[in-house]
Amino acid sequence: MNLENMYQEIILDHYKHPHGKGQVEKADAEVTHVNPTCGDEITLQVVKIPGTENFNIFYQNQGCSISQASASILFDQLNGKSLAEGEIAVDHMVAMMQRTQEPDEDILGDGIALVGVSAYPARVKCALLSWMAWKDAVIQAQGS
Repeated sequence: MNLENMYQEIILDHYKHPHGKGQVEKADAEVTHVNPTCGDEITLQVVKIPGTENFNIFYQNQGCSISQASASILFDQLNGKSLAEGEIAVDHMVAMMQRTQEPDEDILGDGIALVGVSAYPARVKCALLSWMAWKDAVIQAQGS
């Protein structure tokens, strides 16, 4: 199996079996992000873990396989992390999508499977939708 096929398998697995999908009644912050180009949408909630600077993630989303898989990957990588820890991954994901940085599995985990999306500018927003929502939600939660 070549690398591209393996990456496609990872994306399809996250799409078909999303990790962490669900919402809570009370969150410290909730944001909704929409990709106006294609209609992909995510509502992402964060709940601060008591006694820490870290946040648990909850989300509901709809859209293409890339945006849905990306949200599942984000959950795996950032659930329970702080803004400082998460920003490293978010910044790395953005740089990977802009093709200014090689993917690092230690930082992105299965997120490296999204590297091929960078060749399709119209799909980059799909891949980044949940990552931008997470960053906005955590910043919002820290301000409350």
